Amino acid sequence: MGRPADNNDESLTVRDNRTGKTYTVPITNNTVSATAFKMIAAPLKPGERDENETPKGLRVSDKGFLNTAVIQSQITYIDGEAGVLRYRGYPIEQLALHSTHLETAYLLIYGTLPGERQLRLFESEVMSHSFVHADAENFFRSFRYDAHPMAMLTSAFAYLGSYYGEANPSLQGQKLFTKGDSASLANMDRQIFRIIGKATTLAAMAYRVRQGREFVTPPAGLSYTGQFLYQMDHLGQIDYKPSPVLEKALDVLFLLHADHELNASCTTVLQTGSSLVDPYSAIAAGCASLYGPLHGGANEAVIRMLISIGGPENVPAFLEAVKRREKVLSGFGHRVYKTSDPRSFIIRKTADEVFKVTGKDGLLETAMALHDAAIKDEYFVKRRLAPNVDFWSGLIYREMGFPLDFFPVLFAVPRVVGWLAHWRQMMLQEGGVKIWRPRQIYVGSSKRDYVPIRERPAVRGLKVEPLPVPHSGISKRTELAEFTGKGKL
Repeated sequence: MGRPADNNDESLTVRDNRTGKTYTVPITNNTVSATAFKMIAAPLKPGERDENETPKGLRVSDKGFLNTAVIQSQITYIDGEAGVLRYRGYPIEQLALHSTHLETAYLLIYGTLPGERQLRLFESEVMSHSFVHADAENFFRSFRYDAHPMAMLTSAFAYLGSYYGEANPSLQGQKLFTKGDSASLANMDRQIFRIIGKATTLAAMAYRVRQGREFVTPPAGLSYTGQFLYQMDHLGQIDYKPSPVLEKALDVLFLLHADHELNASCTTVLQTGSSLVDPYSAIAAGCASLYGPLHGGANEAVIRMLISIGGPENVPAFLEAVKRREKVLSGFGHRVYKTSDPRSFIIRKTADEVFKVTGKDGLLETAMALHDAAIKDEYFVKRRLAPNVDFWSGLIYREMGFPLDFFPVLFAVPRVVGWLAHWRQMMLQEGGVKIWRPRQIYVGSSKRDYVPIRERPAVRGLKVEPLPVPHSGISKRTELAEFTGKGKL
């Protein structure tokens, strides 16, 4: 909390010019507490709105969470200025070269790299939990043939939670996952195994629905990504095995996408999880956040951009249009990284391996022309717009034959690992879980009295009243029909 000024070097001295008072705010780990500013209060000025709540202390505004830390974490470290990404202290470059997705999942969730026996147990538990209830077929068949796969996956995670009452704090008690004893930890581990294991199965089922194919039971003896590819592609062939090159590439991509600190979807999982909801509902909320085009749809936007360019010969004109802000350059730059995305260098090598076996098409030539031109153009260099992970991952997924609207699913499946790591960390944090309830700055109307409808003037205009919705088909014919009670519809 804030207090009158003293001589502590690890502190921030704030002088309130409204009152002349000086306050000292402690600095811990280069961080100040936002609640400390509640001590800095002042009386309302003449004519000032009561809704400003000035006598109750300062509020801290941070639209978009540009500089707000909401939790202490030991999981992922990012230095955007230096282009650094580490999982539990390990550079992403080393993990991508030497580790696997499931070994890295263990690292993210439990904090250390596993021993051989620990890894075998973890892999066995995850893979043996890849099976889903037979009723899941009916669930997926209930979607329209053209339903977006992310809508199916988001719904499927929430649906999955309905099977596991022992994982629901609403049924078992608020301290189900926060006690930290062996029974609570074992229960938590079981849900982690289930969610990671079933993520590929649910994603494959969403894919098969779109293809009009029967679902495939998870096979034994394959890797995590090998099993995933098998469930998507197997059509009855004997001794079917996915391409080892594509299997390895997908494993690397999964590892690179496993976590990325408190991004939009991870924050959504924690915001939802702070109410002590079951982990399946929290993961479903994360999927819904990742579904948005500003998050999980970035690599899809890259492909659509490249298609719109038309060919390598059109790249110069496209870049000029970007400079005039007539076009959007997707796959370059990053909200966090101000130099280069460290994952992009790894994924470029993976891309080369994939392209050797899949071949190259005209879109790849356009991508390379755009890449080479942009990294040499002073306009983009000065603005630190280097190719990011989405630029290359979109190209890899396309060459591997995945449809565009499946790209976010390929992002969500590995990211459940990071979501679960952060969820587990929050459940076990010292002091327990506190529900996340941010403040707002109210700028709406002050108190006003209700006016009967016949005495109030209608407020008209864009954004302040509903717009007419065009009707066609049955709704239009119903509007023209006569029936009892029509005036109440």
